[in-house]
Amino acid sequence: MDKIKAFFHNPNLGSLILRLFVGLSMAFAHGLGKLPPSEQLVSGVESMGFPMPLVFAWAAALSEFLGGLLIVVGLYTRPAALFLGITMAVAALKVHGADPYQVKELAFFYLFACLTLLFQGAGHFSLDRILRKK
Repeated sequence: MDKIKAFFHNPNLGSLILRLFVGLSMAFAHGLGKLPPSEQLVSGVESMGFPMPLVFAWAAALSEFLGGLLIVVGLYTRPAALFLGITMAVAALKVHGADPYQVKELAFFYLFACLTLLFQGAGHFSLDRILRKK
């Protein structure tokens, strides 16, 4: 019983599960399809008023794909979560700003998952921890 209790009271395992789900989902369900940025994505970025829309479209696509992969392996987790969180805030508040909450909900979920990773870091099972030891 103690082993079961210890298993379910392991915040490092919780961080790993969160990182795997968020990172893989973001990279392959959202980011990969935006590489390279389509004209539709670039024009959407331009219509939101961002300067240099091509640069910002690339930044959004890379934060979703590359940031997602970095989160999966736990490498530069906090910076990746920061950039991905900013991208998700823009998605929730600008891209889907006029949409009902049910449409914004996924972007908000990713935003708050990124905030969690930003504040707590990658946890024990990560490349960040291995690099910190050296």
